[in-house]
Amino acid sequence: MGRDAHVALVTCAGFPDLWDDDHPLRDALRERGVTVDAVSWDDPAADWSTYDLTVLRSPWDYVARHERFVEWARSVPRLANPADIVAWNTDKRYLSEIAAAGLPIIPTEFIGPGDSWTPSSAGVWVVKPTISAGSQDTARYTLPGESALAAAHVERLTTAGRTVMVQPYLSAVDTAGETAVLCIPDATGELTFSHGIRKGAMLTGPAGAPVDLGSERITPREPSAAELELAERVLAVIPGGAKRLLYARIDLIPGPDGSPTLIELELTEPSLFLRSAPAAAGRLADAILARL
Repeated sequence: MGRDAHVALVTCAGFPDLWDDDHPLRDALRERGVTVDAVSWDDPAADWSTYDLTVLRSPWDYVARHERFVEWARSVPRLANPADIVAWNTDKRYLSEIAAAGLPIIPTEFIGPGDSWTPSSAGVWVVKPTISAGSQDTARYTLPGESALAAAHVERLTTAGRTVMVQPYLSAVDTAGETAVLCIPDATGELTFSHGIRKGAMLTGPAGAPVDLGSERITPREPSAAELELAERVLAVIPGGAKRLLYARIDLIPGPDGSPTLIELELTEPSLFLRSAPAAAGRLADAILARL
């Protein structure tokens, strides 16, 4: 299927022509004869039943309307990645399930509405909501000097009915940086390693410090054997199996002992850094064609 295919790449009002890094995918699909529309997930005029496949890409304004977004995902007839994955993966409490499977994650404390939280006596800590995108409402604090600021951040989020996660800020963010392992289905439909990138540090201070996604420092990186092995183990514990997925991004960082540790598993709307690996857009376009 190619020239008769019609695919929606899902975005939001802030990026009506898609995020720039998704343009290579759009162009690769069009080169293969696919009709491609960029459609906001909340566009009331959209008829999702007319698309052979609807692919989530940059619907980044869903955070304040999370329940509505999940309901929308469940209403779309042919969605990649699937709606149950969207519901599971957009709440970072999934990390506790991954840790329960015996895989290394950054130590994480979850604080729900009505819970009390006592800041650590020292160290650098990251505070963020479990439902977020693009580092929204995320900040780092050096304790004890900024303990009051950290506590106020937690209280502000929990008072608003949100669940908070608190994690130690790993120094490797500023030295080695994060490694993102990007996976796309191969010719057999198995999700497999496509390319890797290095991400530099973004959080510069407490709540209110600006985070500019456009300034994110991205460079190609070949993941180590240990990072690839951990990525495979993470994919193996995804509910329903990884073969259902059109893409996956596994964000890793060296832990205190130097071994890779999971930061996040991005299955809903991650940047795929297609401009950092020129052949990747074609591979993803071919995987979409195979789904059709």
